[in-house]
Amino acid sequence: MLSVTRSYLPNKEKFKAYVDQIYDSAWLTNNGHLLQTLEKRLADFLGVKHIILVANGSLALQLAYKALNLTGEVITTPFSFAATTSTLVWEGLKPVFADINPNSFNLNPQNIEALINSRTSAIVPVHVFGNPCEVDEIQAIANKHNLKVIYDAAHAFGSQYKGQSVLNYGDISTLSFHATKLFHTIEGGAVITSDDELARTIRTMINFGITGPTSIGHVGTNAKMNEFEAAMGLCVLDEIETIETERKRIWQKYLDSLHGKVQLQQWHQYGENNHAYVPVLFKSESELLVVEEKLKKNNIVPRRYFYPSLDTLDYLDASQVCKESRDISSRILCLPIFPGLSNEQQQEVIRLIEQIL
Repeated sequence: MLSVTRSYLPNKEKFKAYVDQIYDSAWLTNNGHLLQTLEKRLADFLGVKHIILVANGSLALQLAYKALNLTGEVITTPFSFAATTSTLVWEGLKPVFADINPNSFNLNPQNIEALINSRTSAIVPVHVFGNPCEVDEIQAIANKHNLKVIYDAAHAFGSQYKGQSVLNYGDISTLSFHATKLFHTIEGGAVITSDDELARTIRTMINFGITGPTSIGHVGTNAKMNEFEAAMGLCVLDEIETIETERKRIWQKYLDSLHGKVQLQQWHQYGENNHAYVPVLFKSESELLVVEEKLKKNNIVPRRYFYPSLDTLDYLDASQVCKESRDISSRILCLPIFPGLSNEQQQEVIRLIEQIL
């Protein structure tokens, strides 16, 4: 079976060598040496000031909301993975949906201000599939209304905006390092900020709020990444250029073959594609379903990502109807992309799609 993605497994012997270090030190978690090394290397690689590694991307978002003391309502996008919204609800916040730009798939800044009221505390946009949001426009709105900005950057590892990491925008950006991501630590995530005090606060929050051997400064949780996950991250980071080269090759072949036959995501003019995903839009949901069924009959499993539009979820009781998000969500399919996908396999995916179209 050919899935939409496959977890990247780096050099096994190098990983085993790190495991030997863990066994020798008996330091399995709690800010171990490998985690500290990975944080420093990632900060340098990504070009960010503070990166705090955590257990997963959902906890990264929850820590961001807590650290910024969000209350009431938060304006966010309906076109995202469920975690963007579910983490808000989990923390007692009300998601208010602003519709998306149908070309970029990102939250449309023009739809934000009409939703702001006295209960609004923040904006949580998503760099969808790694595509940078309209960060300057969003920040201008946030400054005008004294709102915090947290970017769900789960897909944006390596994404650039105007020559620097897109992770440097907003009060906080969060990453996911789940096993299926471009860069992964098996499970994991990160909180990124340029604010020194905010970084210190989050570092204590991830360890139960403990500030010293006999002192607890404030409420916290257990969100730590362990040494085995950090070891995997170090190994994957060593091979990141190979990963990026392979993904770019595969992405370009899809572009060359399917351009003009399906609608592709419009990348930000100042953004640099990290080739994390290959989302394609069909003319209608019925056309998508025919293509999906054809691929599955040939043991190829794409993904309707993101579906459904989050403003349709019953448990949220959303009052906004986001027509653009609902339309895009009904017609979008993500195609297989991962290092190791052969030319022959990719060509078969393309052939089957073209056969239907």
